[in-house]
Amino acid sequence: MSLSISHSDSFSLMEQLPILQILVPFVSAPLIVFIGNRKVAWWIAFIASVISLLIAINLLLLVNDGSIISYHIGGWAPPIGIEYRVDALNAFVLVLITLISSIVVPYAYQSIENEIPEQHHTLFYAAYLLCVTGLMGVVITGDVFNVFVFLEISSLASYVLISLGSHRDKRALTSAFNYLIIGTIGATFFVIGIGLLYMVTGTLNMVDMAELLEGKSSSSTVRSAFAFIVVGVGLKLAIYPLHIWLPKAYTFAPSVITAFLAATATKVAIYILIRFMFTIFRPSFLEELNVLDLVILPLSIAAMIIASLIAVFQKDFKGLLAYSSIAQVGYILLGISLMSERGLTAAIIHIFNHGITKVALFMVAGAYVIKRGGSLLTDLQGAGFTMPWTSAATVIGCLSLIGIPGTAGFISKWILVEAAIENGKWPLAIIIIFSSLLAVIYCWRVIETLYFKNGDSKIIVNEAPLSMLISIWIASLACIYFGFNTDTTISISDLAAKMLYLTSLNSY
Repeated sequence: MSLSISHSDSFSLMEQLPILQILVPFVSAPLIVFIGNRKVAWWIAFIASVISLLIAINLLLLVNDGSIISYHIGGWAPPIGIEYRVDALNAFVLVLITLISSIVVPYAYQSIENEIPEQHHTLFYAAYLLCVTGLMGVVITGDVFNVFVFLEISSLASYVLISLGSHRDKRALTSAFNYLIIGTIGATFFVIGIGLLYMVTGTLNMVDMAELLEGKSSSSTVRSAFAFIVVGVGLKLAIYPLHIWLPKAYTFAPSVITAFLAATATKVAIYILIRFMFTIFRPSFLEELNVLDLVILPLSIAAMIIASLIAVFQKDFKGLLAYSSIAQVGYILLGISLMSERGLTAAIIHIFNHGITKVALFMVAGAYVIKRGGSLLTDLQGAGFTMPWTSAATVIGCLSLIGIPGTAGFISKWILVEAAIENGKWPLAIIIIFSSLLAVIYCWRVIETLYFKNGDSKIIVNEAPLSMLISIWIASLACIYFGFNTDTTISISDLAAKMLYLTSLNSY
């Protein structure tokens, strides 16, 4: 079922939700700069994030029955006009982005006081909302060139946000510069791919493009376009071995930015890959090229094993979490490469579960930076007693990262193992379990440092500020909540996977 809405059809607030999803943070960003007051800026960013979350939840409820919302910008119907298209998949990702944003903004109030100069606070909140706008725009648009435009909006804002960490560590500047170079290369590859597709189809609308690509899988132009898009998006999502920018960017960026980007940016890039593979190119094209078995599957396995091994030997908590993120991207790509509904369900649910897990862990890392002077494991010795609430949240996040039953991380890995066995690829199930055991090792290093290695002989409780603890524990409790209440995330992910396969056979 599809619901088409033109800009001029109605001025009902509910019918304008797709455009409001983008306009709220987009308009709020220049408003922050215009007012120029950092406390007001925080309130604007927080209210914009919460409103965006409420809009995303409403959009998800509207499409939770399998329907699709097609919003026509300016009343111009696609393929001539730009379309915002909402289904179960992107509504779910929109909820993740806005949920993370709403959790992170309260955390940011105290966090940036210690890591970013006061004169840059309004710039931080403005750039932050632009980054949120870009990420949501990538997800909601049904126009491939709009994907590129919004991707660059979020990327440019990210470069600025990461560089703001240079006040604490000058290496943030070089990390932002490296990210800029790699990101620009990725964007160039991506837009070349889009240009090649436009050359073949003469359209930029995803649905129209998919229909016009039918029967053209043997075209060298189409195959070249696919290769450019996969490499370009691969750089953005840090697929191994195109991950070189990620560890330093996550380690040296301000803690609040690391928490937000780790939970959203790579997940949005994975969404782009899924959308292009299953909506535009279709599974039949992927099977003909055998790209998933020959390229994506080996690289996902390499990420799961090699990145986890590197994480084991990291001396910096944020660096450890950064390499863990590369490994977790491997899990998601593994689910995609299985080319089954169950595998795709596992990939989609892990996008969400890993997002809430990693935002919790990077926020506790930021709390340690403020109270212990850094995120090196040597800085964290004995923190389990001096920062009991922060450290307890760290344990919960680590358990979810490992995939212990009762946490969000367990259910997605369980479904991924099921999908591998159903496909007759039981060696992959063993690899998933082995990678999780490596996660046990590096997570245990953190827990051992917190509770079994003494720091100062005197134990004086010096907890993180309350606003930071509230955000940390909302994310940590979410890891537990979605570990027990799995019906919601599984049903949405399952619906999204079914719709992707359905639309690969029939025009949607």
